[in-house]
Amino acid sequence: MSILVNTIRISGFRGLKNIEVDLGLITVLTGINNTGKTTFLKSLQIALGNRMFISQDDFCISDSGVANQIIIDVKIVPIDGNEKLTSVFGEDWEILFTVDRIRTNEEGNAFLPLRTIVTFDSIKNTYKTKQYILQDWPIFEKEGVFWFNSANGTEKGFSFEELPFFYMDAQRDIIEDMKFRTSYLGRMLSKIEYSEEEVEKIETQIKELNETAVASSDILSNIRTTLKELDTAMDSSSDGVEITPFTKKLRDLNKGLSIYYSDSKDSFSMEYHGMGTRSWSSLLTLKSFISILNKKAQDQGEAFFPIIAIEEPEAHLHPNAQKKLYSQIAGISGQKIISTHSTYIAASAELKQIRSIYKKLSSITFGKIEVSDFDPEELRKIQRQVINTRGEIFFSKALVLFEGETEEQALPIFAEKYFGQTTTEMGIDFIGVGGSGNYLPFIRVANGLNIPWFIFSDGEDAAKKAVKKAVDKLYNTDIDVDATSNIIILENGNDLEKTIIEEGYIDEIKSAFVKLFGEDYLENQIHLKHGSLKKKIKTGTNCESCSQPILSDELRNYDGDEGFREALYDCMMSNKTPFGPVIAKEICESAKELPIKIIELFTEIKNAIFKTEEES
Repeated sequence: MSILVNTIRISGFRGLKNIEVDLGLITVLTGINNTGKTTFLKSLQIALGNRMFISQDDFCISDSGVANQIIIDVKIVPIDGNEKLTSVFGEDWEILFTVDRIRTNEEGNAFLPLRTIVTFDSIKNTYKTKQYILQDWPIFEKEGVFWFNSANGTEKGFSFEELPFFYMDAQRDIIEDMKFRTSYLGRMLSKIEYSEEEVEKIETQIKELNETAVASSDILSNIRTTLKELDTAMDSSSDGVEITPFTKKLRDLNKGLSIYYSDSKDSFSMEYHGMGTRSWSSLLTLKSFISILNKKAQDQGEAFFPIIAIEEPEAHLHPNAQKKLYSQIAGISGQKIISTHSTYIAASAELKQIRSIYKKLSSITFGKIEVSDFDPEELRKIQRQVINTRGEIFFSKALVLFEGETEEQALPIFAEKYFGQTTTEMGIDFIGVGGSGNYLPFIRVANGLNIPWFIFSDGEDAAKKAVKKAVDKLYNTDIDVDATSNIIILENGNDLEKTIIEEGYIDEIKSAFVKLFGEDYLENQIHLKHGSLKKKIKTGTNCESCSQPILSDELRNYDGDEGFREALYDCMMSNKTPFGPVIAKEICESAKELPIKIIELFTEIKNAIFKTEEES
């Protein structure tokens, strides 16, 4: 049997005003920059590790002022080998935690509730920490009273060597690790031990190696001979001068330690490798360190469960290396909490391991996908259609979903015009789902991760029914999609191309085709498509394909002619991929407003994620 930190609550620490997160044996934190991923890892360090980094700036600042304390609650529970909760701790953990600390809930399940409170003394410019064993695990919020207002329980310090906390930040570098005895590598090197027989044997070999090296070098031999003249000026009973190209004592070997990585031909010292190799190597030394501690605990029959927080393991690594590194981290003993900006790390994790951190103004929320709500086929669709191909979703501020090619090309351009900045700057992802029947996996992921989502749909009956089916399934109830603010459906059964025509962007459409294919393209295409024109000037010859008269007049405003509109629509549909971005730019550069439903979509996005506190 083992244990697990399965819940952490944080109040008043940096940007985390009041949150609760459940954890697994592996937890992967995703989200855009500045949402609180590093803060979350640091909160674990406060509760379980070294708190020396805390300063006055770590106390949460909100509209109500600066928090006067940081409160972090951690609940530890017993689990079996399949990560399933069990009712009691194993004997070794029960002895370690002691029965006076362990609590039992109404279902008869044991747990250990730990509270850490940090306060700041402004006069002494230092902080104080107190630790408590809670009497129970209070409800997060009940009748307006939050968990942190519950009784602190019994003041009792806790620091379990068998439950060590390890923190690996994004600035790791094995070159720096080799310089400091306090690094994981340095701590391992300082504990190297040999028997007396081994020491004597190895030092004899080193002495012989030094003698051979000096004797084989005219320069070293000359230096030694010359330095012996020092004896004539000193009253010394020494054996003379020694030159040791290699360290003389075995205890000093680690001081000159070098690490080389070799390819098929050459080997290079770590200093000559890039930061990717150096960062990766530093992480692997942590894995080695924990492995040694774990083996020692097993040999001595002791309890051991490390908790490891790793910040941005993907730093400086290419995609395949990131995937490999994730599997290596997963193989480390204990519980792992990983913060990442990598779509490859996130996609390598299991869905149940993902926790998304979302920040809107001063509010931070954590989301997760409840995999127990889905059957295997539904999970497969999410993995195949969303995670494997659209990993950027984990780092979105909002998602806009649609089915068409034109939308994929045009909507980001319209958005830049409306918001005055690129969609990348805003953190909005525009995603084509590949057909109106494919919305459900995407909105399930977005909804689970607390990421605002919007659907921009064609107005035809089949498309509307597909949207409704997906949304009804998501919420398990009957939803009126026409009255749902984050679902925008085009009017009159139209798609985006027909909408652009009906809202009068004829000149912009013509200009787009001229820029794409030249002056005569649209006119000739309309003739081939049997389009009727307001004025026909026959050239005296007919089209070989359809026998219709070929016209020679220049393009002019045919607005209002239904036949021309239909022919124009056919031309747009035949050129969806190149036409979308060009018509979007033409509309944006004109003096006209954007299409009505486009404005409606962006207004809803603005209200949902960009509205200021005053506007709210």
